[in-house]
Amino acid sequence: MKKSEALAILIGTQIGAGVLGLPYAASEVGLIPALAVLIGVMLLMLFTAYIVLDLSAKMNGAQMSTIAQRVLGKPGGWIMLISIAIMSFGALLAYISGIGGVLNGLFGINERLGAVLFWLFASLIVYTGIEMSGKSELAMSLAMLVLFLLVAILLLPKGDVHRAMYFNREGLWKIIGVSIFALGCHSIIPDVYKSLGNYKEMKRVVLLAFLIPTAVYALFMVSFLIVFGRETPQIATQALASLYGSFGNIIGNLIPFFAITTSYIGIALAQLSNLQEFLKLPRNVAFVLTVVPPLIVYLLGIGDFVSVLGVAGDTGDLMAFIVLPIVIYITTRLLPVGSGEAEAT
Repeated sequence: MKKSEALAILIGTQIGAGVLGLPYAASEVGLIPALAVLIGVMLLMLFTAYIVLDLSAKMNGAQMSTIAQRVLGKPGGWIMLISIAIMSFGALLAYISGIGGVLNGLFGINERLGAVLFWLFASLIVYTGIEMSGKSELAMSLAMLVLFLLVAILLLPKGDVHRAMYFNREGLWKIIGVSIFALGCHSIIPDVYKSLGNYKEMKRVVLLAFLIPTAVYALFMVSFLIVFGRETPQIATQALASLYGSFGNIIGNLIPFFAITTSYIGIALAQLSNLQEFLKLPRNVAFVLTVVPPLIVYLLGIGDFVSVLGVAGDTGDLMAFIVLPIVIYITTRLLPVGSGEAEAT
């Protein structure tokens, strides 16, 4: 795998539904505190991502649940597995549910049909494996970054920075939660590391994978807050249609299409590999367990379940990407990793 493809997978996994809600979450606290929270969360998430990379490299590309089991024992492994499963299931369900409206806005097709067609397309890419996914993610991530820049070019001239200069501490927890959700790519790091095969290059790739999305997120938040301020809509890109008509509608739907697709692929790939390695499942079984349950729940019409799983997803992200890696890091400082590895093997 090329470095550009490795970077695209990590960025694509991060930039999903979370970015669409960042401007709204930022509007509830004000621009300066929102940027401070975003940067603070990024630094914390980068630190824990390096923990995952370092230990995965020492364990020959082990997945996060395997790392947790080798360092913390079986309970730690199962807690990590369940945390990632909650996050993955909630995210995939939210993406399947949300994409129907996006495709309806772009092509006018039935929302449920659009969701099923998207599921077939994205799941097929996941099934082909990480090499094919890397090429697909690279193309879509480049398109997505161009669209983010286009949005900034369209909005910034219409803005007034004073609209964004306020502070409301009651919205702090929301912007923290959305920022964590928007910067999570840890679960795919072991897969990308194994495909890239070079630890030093992977460290640079991981650094860029956090710096680039954070810069994009910051520009995205600034663009919307200086134009709409406290009136920023929950799905920020919906506001583009009110300013630019059908052109704004197309741009406003293309961004979530690419964001949802790239994130779906990355999260599903990571969940597949995690299940396959930790539970020692055949790849086909792990694939089915990853992509079929969210589709079934969506087809059952459990719409309210999505909002519940949004909270569950944030909980899974917080546990899997921050709490457990820090516990693992502290444990490895007290107990050398080598002894845990030897014991596990």
